[in-house]
Amino acid sequence: MAFQGKKLLGLVLFSTVALASDDPYQAGFAQWAKQLQAQGDTTMAAAAESYVQEVQQAWQRHGYIGPKVPLPEPVKVVDGVYTIVGSLIWHNPANYGFNNNLSFAIFADGVLVYNAGPNYAVAASAHDIIRRYTDKPVKWVVMENNQGHAMLGAGYWLKQGAKLYSAEKAARQFGEAFDFIKREWSTRVGEEITLPAENVADQFITFNGEMVLDVGGGEKVYLWEETGHTPSATSVWVPSRKVFFAGDLLFNERMLALFSYTDSLAWADAIRAVVKKLPPDTIVIPGHGTPTDLQTAVEQTLGYLEFLHEAVQKVVDAGGSIEDAQAIDQSRFKDRPVFEQTHKRNAAHVFRELGGL
Repeated sequence: MAFQGKKLLGLVLFSTVALASDDPYQAGFAQWAKQLQAQGDTTMAAAAESYVQEVQQAWQRHGYIGPKVPLPEPVKVVDGVYTIVGSLIWHNPANYGFNNNLSFAIFADGVLVYNAGPNYAVAASAHDIIRRYTDKPVKWVVMENNQGHAMLGAGYWLKQGAKLYSAEKAARQFGEAFDFIKREWSTRVGEEITLPAENVADQFITFNGEMVLDVGGGEKVYLWEETGHTPSATSVWVPSRKVFFAGDLLFNERMLALFSYTDSLAWADAIRAVVKKLPPDTIVIPGHGTPTDLQTAVEQTLGYLEFLHEAVQKVVDAGGSIEDAQAIDQSRFKDRPVFEQTHKRNAAHVFRELGGL
């Protein structure tokens, strides 16, 4: 479900609390004020400093200033629960880095958003969509994991007054790797659109294992820490709606991607464990792909992991090489997006996990 839009050319996005040094135009006025002060022209220096302060106050007063981007129309999952399905390919300028799902649920006391978005432009555009469905404020934003498309937009929601939630380990990893993540997403998606991202990991409300949120009207949601695809991630279970925000614990339609930090054996175990906690009629909003039933999501995700584990184990037991593992016939999955970019790498990763190297 890749989508196209106009390219952002020469646009600068501003944080609502940006310092003068973040914007060359304001930085120029700030530097000029210092020079005037040094020359003894206190009147003009005060005027220049006042200008910088007025601009910053305007940003704070009006909130996010920057372009919006076109997003797909939300998919209604059940009453009050929607998901905006992102592109099924890699993050790039054409999809504005939005290649996962950004979901929201409307409760009595406010709105819960799952995933912060890859940048402020996507976050603000998603917020505009949410406002079409309710005038209730966004109160809770749950970050799936420490990947860029889950957390780089977090600062936008913080400025809207929302509370940010994350598993403690994921928050710590995001904070530590923020500069690298922002630089990588700037390179892959665009510097201008990624510029406003701020490291607000120290303001996340964190938990280990499980956290329960009271969202009003007698409803509660459960935040569960998972591991596997990333070292730490958060899924959300809404029992009153029988909806499970799975994040990358479960995929639908798209090929799985195993990264250097993925523990595919733990991932499979985490899926088996969560299936025991969920009723069979649960509706799953996956990390990638459209909403589906629990059985389909498990078949799409665990089915592939179990296939790969079994096939690669045979290669290892036979004393085969990593090239033999990469030659495993995975053609039954070839119709899934990003198959060509991932299937050999996935096999090599599992080969290493199972002791082939």
